[in-house]
Amino acid sequence: MRRNLARAAATIAALAWLVSPAFAHITLEIASATVGSTYKAILRISHGCSGAATTAIRVQIPEGFFAVKPMPKAGWTLETASGAYSTSYDNHGVQATEGVKEISWSRGDLRDDFYDEFIFIGTFAATLPPGRVFFPVVQQCGDVEAVWIDTTGDENSDKPAPSLDLLPADDMASH
Repeated sequence: MRRNLARAAATIAALAWLVSPAFAHITLEIASATVGSTYKAILRISHGCSGAATTAIRVQIPEGFFAVKPMPKAGWTLETASGAYSTSYDNHGVQATEGVKEISWSRGDLRDDFYDEFIFIGTFAATLPPGRVFFPVVQQCGDVEAVWIDTTGDENSDKPAPSLDLLPADDMASH
């Protein structure tokens, strides 16, 4: 009986892992950053859309993350959309008043059974409050679109935006 219960528990745990939302969406590899720091965002794309290959990724850049530079990917077309910031940010003594607001990688072919990463860097403004920061993403798979744009922070969301914890600058200094 104990052996059967142990097997049943192991089976349930394995099934829960397979269907867990934590493994079913686009995530950021590095889960935290500090206010005022440079951050390398690594978007992990672990699947396509209902079996279809990923052909495009668009990520929205949150206000307060500036001086953004995306990394080109071989075989993909890289484009950025720029615009005015709601406030200016100190970028090494120069006031940044506009910059990248969205990045898109398109015309690619990431089959559903493969994994890849899309990378960009930027700086979190020293004036940002600590808290959760979201990078909403739209994943295109041919004619199908998966939207990873829920910025509520709901752990049970089936479409959570990739996010990280923005920590006070002195929190990281003590570690």
